[in-house]
Amino acid sequence: MSGHTAVMLTSPKAIGVSTPVSVDVQNPHGVRRVSAFLEQDGARYPLYEETAPSNRLLIKRHEPARRINFEAGKNKAPNLKEGKARLVVETVSNDFRGAKDTAATDVDVILAPPRVVADGFQHYINQGGMELVTFTPSGSWTQSGAKVGKYSFRSFPLPGHAGQRFSMFAYPWDLPDNINPLVFASNIAGTEAIAHFWFKLFPKKFRVRDFPIDDALMQKLVDSVDPTGQLAPGPDLLHRFLTINGDLRRKNNQQLADLRFKTEEKILWNGPFVHYGKEEANFADVRNYIYHGKQVDQQVHLGFDLSDVQDAPVNAANDGRVVWAGDLGIYGNCIVLDHGYSLQSIYGHMRQIDVKVGDMVKKSQKMGIAGQTGLAGGVHVHFSMQVDGVQINPREWWDEHWIKDRILSKVAPQ
Repeated sequence: MSGHTAVMLTSPKAIGVSTPVSVDVQNPHGVRRVSAFLEQDGARYPLYEETAPSNRLLIKRHEPARRINFEAGKNKAPNLKEGKARLVVETVSNDFRGAKDTAATDVDVILAPPRVVADGFQHYINQGGMELVTFTPSGSWTQSGAKVGKYSFRSFPLPGHAGQRFSMFAYPWDLPDNINPLVFASNIAGTEAIAHFWFKLFPKKFRVRDFPIDDALMQKLVDSVDPTGQLAPGPDLLHRFLTINGDLRRKNNQQLADLRFKTEEKILWNGPFVHYGKEEANFADVRNYIYHGKQVDQQVHLGFDLSDVQDAPVNAANDGRVVWAGDLGIYGNCIVLDHGYSLQSIYGHMRQIDVKVGDMVKKSQKMGIAGQTGLAGGVHVHFSMQVDGVQINPREWWDEHWIKDRILSKVAPQ
């Protein structure tokens, strides 16, 4: 007829002016009272309390678990000071005994806000391309960078300028042309400061093309990516192809994005990136897949297909370190090079890979042989680039003038 309450406190590491807190409580008899407070220097500051009618006699037996949300911080406790504190949640079970249970955690109280000031440069940005912004964060901050709509980009210390940072950021192809890029600084208490900077966007229209597929092509592609039928089992060939072309594509692109954490905080590249082969498909081509006269799928091709002759070498577009060398689903045999500061290049559909993760390669060094592994209908190399996990148009990095003007004029190699 009596029982204890399971209390699970989901608390941030720090409490600021107003910080959200969640607590899950579970007792089959229900909870008669829940109260939360902060303890600091011997004082107790109430944050939240709720009570329910007592059920000492008519005891419930199957009450579901509940999540309770409340705010903690200076707004709730005006006398709170910066420093250490303890967040405590107490419950009383709604049964005969009324058992008391407690969950508590130590937190840091951070009340000083972050601040950030952006540079005064003029920033010209191509949609689908990228740019570099410098800024100065101050106050209480733990993270900083640039944001463009739903996308966020890390920052790094600006060489030779103590206290300043920079962020290489993209204006992704899939955003509308009315987004204002900004820089931010935030702290672990959840407080964020932002600053805008001067920019001019050059909107781009990306190609939309029909991509006819038939049973023979689908069979070839499905067998190339999933010869055992384990990655994309399905009732028929079309269903398997659509699973690979959609679900596996998204998974593989996320794997590429996750490689952004394998980067060095220095410039590894040297001069413009080398353009190899003939362009067969462009960055951000929208493909409508047509089967028996009907559109069955639409996907976006985030890179260039660079065709070459059979058994042609695949050469590094610039100096870098290998962070991926192996199968990557729709990209087949794939190599990813890190060029520093979250800039990376991607080489897909290779027949043979001659490097391994951790190798340093030089510009124009042979890394393997072109092929048609993955979702490739013919021999070519899928070449793309990404900044902090967001794929961008490589064309800018083939332009020595653009690199000097937009990047190296602000961040010189050390």
